[in-house]
Amino acid sequence: MNKREFLKKAGLLGLAGLSQIPLSGKTGRGKLPGDPDSPDFWQEIRNGYDLPDDFVNLENGYYCVQPRYIREKYEQHIREVNRLGARYMRTVQFENKKAVAAKLAAAAGVPADELIITRNTTEALDMVIAGFPWRKGDEAVMAVHDYGAMLDMFKQVARRHGIVNRMVTVPLHPKTDEEIVDVYARAITKRTKLLMVSHMINITGQILPVRKIADMARSRGVQVMVDGAHAFAHFRFSVADLNCDYYACSLHKWLSTPLGAGFLWMRKEHIPKIWPLFGEEGIAPDNIARLNHTGTHPPHTDLAIADALDYYKQMGAERKENRLRALHGRLRSQVEMINHAKINTPADLSRHCAIINIGIPGMAPSLMAQRLFDEFKIYTVAIDNNGVQGCRITPNVFNTFEEMDRLAAAIGKIHP
Repeated sequence: MNKREFLKKAGLLGLAGLSQIPLSGKTGRGKLPGDPDSPDFWQEIRNGYDLPDDFVNLENGYYCVQPRYIREKYEQHIREVNRLGARYMRTVQFENKKAVAAKLAAAAGVPADELIITRNTTEALDMVIAGFPWRKGDEAVMAVHDYGAMLDMFKQVARRHGIVNRMVTVPLHPKTDEEIVDVYARAITKRTKLLMVSHMINITGQILPVRKIADMARSRGVQVMVDGAHAFAHFRFSVADLNCDYYACSLHKWLSTPLGAGFLWMRKEHIPKIWPLFGEEGIAPDNIARLNHTGTHPPHTDLAIADALDYYKQMGAERKENRLRALHGRLRSQVEMINHAKINTPADLSRHCAIINIGIPGMAPSLMAQRLFDEFKIYTVAIDNNGVQGCRITPNVFNTFEEMDRLAAAIGKIHP
């Protein structure tokens, strides 16, 4: 039997077959979202999740749990890959991964030969930071509010290659885009080679004007790397429209894939210049697959990305974004009236989506988070660094307006 016949028999060609495999011993309850015009649409979405009944989950920024549809597809993939064993791994694993990556690239608005599937944003961006062709004295620009794992890698590269890291502080409540762009512009010198910017600052949920920052930096000969961990499938955009050089995200956040999925995109001309994290020979220098050698990994996670994209498409990108903004707005409108509360996320609609950071001056964020959970059974995450003190609230599509009201009432009852 040749490979193509095997693909058909295994039900994996084009990724279509796996969705038809019956769930052994399962009821098959998982389904795609239904009629978006139904007044009960969001309740139906919520019903498609298996959620805890002893607390409200408002910390979906670390990991957005999977709806039943994606989880059951993932379980199907695990069973089928396990059934086929090494034959799957040696024959169709990489072909399927390439097909999923192409589907992902189409959703991101970039060419398929410029994108690879990674395990998360950290792996993807650290690959660029560590593999960049640094020379002693080169400079990099980043913000104090950027994610710690990438800042740590920049520190390591500074020790290893003798580069200089220039840190900037992004204003929490900017009045204009130009105010933010200028912060980065002032840090650039003739030695600056790479600028990292967060598409959405993870601790506050502030969306930065990436296109304007990239236009400024690239006009001065500086490459731009974007941390999009919280952006993809959260609010609408095309990577191609950002005019950056590198873009990475974690898909187990807002796309709700299984844990351990992300992607890295880079301009074609940069591919030969980046050293891979793991040795890879025999692949053309301009083939991005040379950066994707990570050894044996769970292929069923890759396959589930395609199902997550189907779920997201069926829900509708605009519909999802509007719902997330509505949840944010419902909570914000009430918290703004609480005298002892402080919001650390910009009010401008262009500068936020779902995430909002709320603090209580005079109370440690860790205590605030503990009280919210112990007294009101609401789970959040405490943020206490670089001038941001509060709890990050991250609702997902399964959360309700009533849960936003419940949180607002709880914050109103907590005093320092």
